[in-house]
Amino acid sequence: MTDLTAPHFTDEDKAREHLEALRWPTGPFCPNCGSFNAKRLPPQRGRKTKAHPEGAIRAGVVQCRDCREQYSVTVGTVFEASKVPLHKWLLANHLLCSSKKGISAHQIHRMLGVTYKTAWFMCHRIREAMVEVDPPAFGPGGGMVEADETFIGTKAGAKKQIGYHHKMAVFALVDRRTGSARSFVIDKVGRTDIWPIISANVSRQAHLMTDEHYTYRCIGREFKRHSTVLHYAGEYVNLKDRMLHTNTIEGYFSIFKRGMKGVYQHCREKHLHRYLAEFDFRYSNRIACGVDDAERASIALKGIYGKRLTYRRPDFASA
Repeated sequence: MTDLTAPHFTDEDKAREHLEALRWPTGPFCPNCGSFNAKRLPPQRGRKTKAHPEGAIRAGVVQCRDCREQYSVTVGTVFEASKVPLHKWLLANHLLCSSKKGISAHQIHRMLGVTYKTAWFMCHRIREAMVEVDPPAFGPGGGMVEADETFIGTKAGAKKQIGYHHKMAVFALVDRRTGSARSFVIDKVGRTDIWPIISANVSRQAHLMTDEHYTYRCIGREFKRHSTVLHYAGEYVNLKDRMLHTNTIEGYFSIFKRGMKGVYQHCREKHLHRYLAEFDFRYSNRIACGVDDAERASIALKGIYGKRLTYRRPDFASA
């Protein structure tokens, strides 16, 4: 259990020390040349601005002894060039990581005392840090991988109609052995949309588990084993082999939909992939996988490096 009054959530210097301990466990390294040969500088005075006529004090500055460049722990991360105090970033990160179904930008705005636009942007930057880089294939060695699709919301400009053609389509994979989830926004539920995703994310030695949708029939032939459950016939668990079901991925979708309908409520298609990254991250690093709230927040902070996210004209309507 994490105490929200912990020093790194209330004090900027403690927050910087906490982030340095995560990102620089063996000491500062230069983001420009990669050197570990560095020296810490006393607090530096920044450029003069309207808010700080004499220049704001910059603490935590480090200088590389090789390339002579100055940097701090936030350089080269999603926190770079942000005017939001670092301890508020860490608190926002913890709140987003520890809320099972997410936390809205409006709630972050009220709790942290920042504007709604700032909170919206902070949440999207944190979601960018949650994106897994070069993830391994699911189902190596014959592990079971569940695959399924679902529909949510309404596409921009689409008129509501019977069925799902006006909704946004989401395809997901769950590795039953590791408990990890990976989801994607797709245009249609067809072989040309689904096969490239499965091919890139699932080992050919995997046991693919799906429902009876016709798209999976030819796809399943590419894998060592393919099993299906017949939802149209009311079958949700195979009575002969109770390991044959897609209930794991249905559970993931239930959490995702409760979060999108109950917390975020309005999400446009162009931002949906970021929300999927958030739900994937929390699901793949949950208590059942041996990860508690504090560890999950630390894992997210370790993913901030090498990622930047900028918006020239943010669409704040889709928070």
